[in-house]
Amino acid sequence: MAETSIEWTDATWNPVAGCTVLTAGCTNCYAMRMAARLEAMGTDKYRGLTRKSGGRAKWTGRITLDYKALSIPATWSKPRRVFVNSMSDLFHPDVPADFIVEVWNVMADTPRHTYQILTKRPDRMAQVALNLKKLSNVWLGTSVEDDRVRYRIDELRDVPAFVRFISFEPLIGSVAGADLTNIHWAIVGGESGPNARHMEPTWVEEIELLCRDAGTAFFFKQWGGKNKKATGRLFRGRTFDEMPLGIEQVFGNP
Repeated sequence: MAETSIEWTDATWNPVAGCTVLTAGCTNCYAMRMAARLEAMGTDKYRGLTRKSGGRAKWTGRITLDYKALSIPATWSKPRRVFVNSMSDLFHPDVPADFIVEVWNVMADTPRHTYQILTKRPDRMAQVALNLKKLSNVWLGTSVEDDRVRYRIDELRDVPAFVRFISFEPLIGSVAGADLTNIHWAIVGGESGPNARHMEPTWVEEIELLCRDAGTAFFFKQWGGKNKKATGRLFRGRTFDEMPLGIEQVFGNP
């Protein structure tokens, strides 16, 4: 576990490490850079997960299952929001369903924590979740970077969950035609880092309007850029830190 500066969560928990570049949103993935850094520091868990390509770290496609990490959440006495697998994708095709079940059992046994799981593979999430207990402390989401992967929202709607959420980060294109029906939370953020792509304010405005129409909580994370602290996270002159915590929102559309 690691405390984190990610605005919408309290901590990260990584029982899986490693991933595969899938779509345009993966191009500048911060986790690739972090995995390469951790390997250089001698952390065995991240050995062989990245390679250098064009002077940058890229996923090799290798996946590491960290069975020792499964015991970590039980040691936290204080309730917290936990981003699961910030360094991977729990529903990557090379993560066995049996291991996902073990992760699920940990989350079921620690109901004081709220777990937030993001995937770029909501089709597999929906398939595997059919054999898992629907847990009120587990929020399930998918990443949507532009209109080309908008179909993931429809696939997420097939996932049995009390809270479904979308991370529109890095937002690199308009998603004006998205349907947020039965989506309880939307996180919006621009890409950050040395090769960050630009996010148009209009794209953010479009998503906020979609959220208001659908009754979806709207969380604006950042404008991004090479220096995300400089660009900040004010939208319309204020911060938007809405969370899907209302009883009607969490339990109204299972």
